[in-house]
Amino acid sequence: MNKTPWIKAGLGLSLLAASIAHAAEPDGKNFGLDVKITAQSEDDRDLGTRDGGDVNGIGLDLRPWVYGERGQWSAFAMGQAVTATDIVETDTLESSDIEADAGQRNNGREPDKSYLAMREFWVDYGGLTAYPGEHLRFGRQRVRSEEGTWWDTNIEALRWSFDTTLLRAHAGVAERFSEYRTDIDELAPEDEDRQHFFGDISTQWRPGHWVGAKLHHSRDDGDLPNVGEEVDELDKRTTGDLTWLGLEADGGFFDRRSTLPLNYWAQATWLTGDVDELQQTPVGNQNIASGKRNVDVDAWAVDLGLRWNIDDQWKVGGAYARSSGGGDNDSSEQFRQTGLESNRSNFTGTESRMHRFGEAFRGELSNLQVATAFTSWQMGEDYDASVVYHRFWRVDDNQDVGQSGIIAPLEDGEKDIGQEMDLVVTRYFKQGLLPASMAEHLDERSALVRFRGGVFKPGDAYASGTDSVMHRAFVDFIWRF
Repeated sequence: MNKTPWIKAGLGLSLLAASIAHAAEPDGKNFGLDVKITAQSEDDRDLGTRDGGDVNGIGLDLRPWVYGERGQWSAFAMGQAVTATDIVETDTLESSDIEADAGQRNNGREPDKSYLAMREFWVDYGGLTAYPGEHLRFGRQRVRSEEGTWWDTNIEALRWSFDTTLLRAHAGVAERFSEYRTDIDELAPEDEDRQHFFGDISTQWRPGHWVGAKLHHSRDDGDLPNVGEEVDELDKRTTGDLTWLGLEADGGFFDRRSTLPLNYWAQATWLTGDVDELQQTPVGNQNIASGKRNVDVDAWAVDLGLRWNIDDQWKVGGAYARSSGGGDNDSSEQFRQTGLESNRSNFTGTESRMHRFGEAFRGELSNLQVATAFTSWQMGEDYDASVVYHRFWRVDDNQDVGQSGIIAPLEDGEKDIGQEMDLVVTRYFKQGLLPASMAEHLDERSALVRFRGGVFKPGDAYASGTDSVMHRAFVDFIWRF
């Protein structure tokens, strides 16, 4: 086991503890405990093509947190203790990467049923300017954009934020050094030695209407296996530099409290860069590195959404996303996301966040086309519900579609990936137990019970012998003390 990240984490937490103790002195102290119980049922993410792929279990997730502030300084830390009867997903921010690696059976990335973790630990300073919405934050923190397709993860970062009524801006640098979990010893290959430089700016040109831009650059300085070496599951497959530029217009699409009759979202993203891709040769049961090739990346993606607020309770809408795919030996048109995304947002107009590309399929916007229709209902502050239909296709029928919640192989020459129906229903019980200063760090209200699930029906792009449907469903009980 590599103990270096834990040594670094221990030193960082010691310093943080001192900062919190100082910050919480006479001006007040906030601390609490989030309790989450998650029951999960999942059937054949491999569509019956291999053994396993099912999850049926229940997990307990405890998240103690402490927050303190003094003057312009503040500090925050949140731990995590999980125990479960199976590998249950209690943390939606950890799901895509850990799930993808779970089937590889590599001891460095194989999750346990029970583990301890540190979710966040940071120090914040808000005195650089006189604006109340401006601050600088250092440490492991939640880096998040409203749509979730660019950033939504906990990562070590230095991030500056500026948030006023008419102008919002963020800029930062981030790199993942550890998962800070007792069961995960190694980073995912795509995170090793990879730095992220990012920023965004948007302005409100009329009430409820925003236009803006996002910029993200990733620099991967890792090493590929040498020619003749066996390729391990945790070896890097690509290195290089990639840059994303996005332009967007937002009419309250992710704001459930918007009073506009129509909410809209439009974003166009360009990706450019230069990467080295590992070439492999199978020898028996092993893959041997046979070299690398340099590839120029030139790709794009669009994401569109429209929602009609019929009244205070009912909303209907649709969305469409498409990303480029394909290429040849020297160039690639395959779009890929930043690697910091969750693809979860409030796009249906309720408080419940959902996966933009299916609760079961959980696609990555890479060589993918998705058409979505949804309706949502909200009864006061006590209930909300969303029903969402997705249709998925490949753009290039000879290329893969990036990571997803389905690990069965795709057939060449077929574009139809399949369709999915999602349902999310939430009952909220109490409000007002949390201080207003914690709203940024905690997604939900004080107590709730939620069902979220999806049923995926594969299309012709999957082999005829695969299962006809798969499902992934959760029941979450959350209480915050």
